[in-house]
Amino acid sequence: MPNVFISYRSSDKDSAEKLANQIRAAGHSVWLDIWEIEVGDHIVARVSEGLQGASYLALCYSAAGMSDWMNIEWMSTLARQLAGKAVKVLPVRLSGTETPAILEGTKYADLVADWEKGVSALLRAIK
Repeated sequence: MPNVFISYRSSDKDSAEKLANQIRAAGHSVWLDIWEIEVGDHIVARVSEGLQGASYLALCYSAAGMSDWMNIEWMSTLARQLAGKAVKVLPVRLSGTETPAILEGTKYADLVADWEKGVSALLRAIK
């Protein structure tokens, strides 16, 4: 099954973990930092490993905005996608109404309007 990397802002940890659990329950392998990075691990190296193994990056944006880490994660994934690698950025709206400018016009999984419908749409995109 595809490997899904969850990118989120730390203030959205609870929502990101709930989403990660639902994706995992659907049978997919999920990379979530709080599950994968242990005490003593080199954080940048572990994140890089997670991104390299990912088929999808679920970019969970919210009213809290985008963190520097999120920007690094999704920009590097988008660069790989544009270079023809088998990876795709999947935008996921956790809260708020603002879509990051670069993702304007890209369909997103809307967990604000209806969490379950948004998760179902996301799971359909993960093939």
